[in-house]
Amino acid sequence: MQTLPKERRYETLSYLPALSDAQIAKQIQYILSQGYIPAIEFNETSEPTDYYWTLWKLPLFGAKSTQEVLNEVQACRSQYSNNYIRVVGFDNIKQCQVLSFIVHKPSRY
Repeated sequence: MQTLPKERRYETLSYLPALSDAQIAKQIQYILSQGYIPAIEFNETSEPTDYYWTLWKLPLFGAKSTQEVLNEVQACRSQYSNNYIRVVGFDNIKQCQVLSFIVHKPSRY
């Protein structure tokens, strides 16, 4: 039996290998299909003690397609390639973030 290396992982899906663009698109489609509002955030670290990530632009209130969100993810990747980038889904009824997952890790890791 093989055990996982000892490291902290706290984000949704963090125990899986990095998601492909197709897998990211499916997760974003889920966010949209649930009526959640997608947003993109970035930060230099992914430490669980860092509660505040920087918001990339405003939440994508009017996003209707997966491609719109993916275009913003790519724009954030190109500008902040040395940062962690995650997609979050906000529930406008509960007024809170209901899910998040990392879509980009810096190449140093």
